[in-house]
Amino acid sequence: MAATKHKAPARSLEKMNSRVWLFSLLLTLQYGAQPLISKRCTRREVIVTSSVLTCEIAKVVCALIFMARDGSLKKVYKEWTLVGALTASGLPAAIYALQNSLLQISYKNLDSLTFSMLNQTKIIFTALFTYLILRQKQSIQQIGALFLLILAAVLLSFGEGSKKGSSASNSDQILFNGIIPVMVASVLSGLASTLCQWASQVKKHSSYLMTVEMSIVGSLCLLASTFKSPDGEAIAKHGLFYGWTPMTWIPVMSNALGGILVGLVTSYAGGVKKGFVIVSALLVTALLQFIFEGKPPSLYCLVALPLVVSSISIYQKYPYRVKRKEL
Repeated sequence: MAATKHKAPARSLEKMNSRVWLFSLLLTLQYGAQPLISKRCTRREVIVTSSVLTCEIAKVVCALIFMARDGSLKKVYKEWTLVGALTASGLPAAIYALQNSLLQISYKNLDSLTFSMLNQTKIIFTALFTYLILRQKQSIQQIGALFLLILAAVLLSFGEGSKKGSSASNSDQILFNGIIPVMVASVLSGLASTLCQWASQVKKHSSYLMTVEMSIVGSLCLLASTFKSPDGEAIAKHGLFYGWTPMTWIPVMSNALGGILVGLVTSYAGGVKKGFVIVSALLVTALLQFIFEGKPPSLYCLVALPLVVSSISIYQKYPYRVKRKEL
């Protein structure tokens, strides 16, 4: 009997570890390939709001299917309240909706590796907001890692904004339609991540439920913003799916599944495994860009890449530890 009791927890732990590795692998591939998929499968004529809105709807459908499969949908339906949903997910959802729109703009104006590395600066703002809102401190090693990441971001911004041989208009397009949107999106990502962490600690929401609530609220905010925006006018004139092809659905569905995988990896494995995923995804992006675009990374990217990889690795490896007082 004792042997049987020991085998059951061992099997359960082994099954959970298998899930962690599967979710991590899938998220690594999705995160690393997303910039290339979006650039190659989304035409420039596609209205940004339409792709973001469709992605949010796809997230809701996928999350509901997964909740129905694991049996939690009925329980959530009985316990769910509008006030609780708005409190936990309202503000983060609105922030993420704006962030996604900015990222869609940056995809089209930066090369894939530069975009991925600049997007990693969100860890800086996540650390800042977790300290301001949750009072979570950083270790000396983590602070050093953040400085490395800032250095890489500055290097990339300077390099991509002032390439030799580029026209002034092209440089301005890279700066204002590529670098600035992704940096603002990183700030918003840090704030939204911290708010989600606060909500999960207080409200104990599951990752699937947070996905559904945030996607619905974010979609409503996005629809409200289209009434007086160029995207809204374009949708009214040409229709929601203007410029879409069957290939456009590939990055939309990939992004939707990636959003669900982020919640699952964080729920099952925590921040350390997520950091491993981010580092691995950067390498996947660099490899795929070389294979499919036929050009090696620029000198600025080659210098910044080890800085980004090192900073994220150090940040995850040396968390802040509270010193015990000696009696």
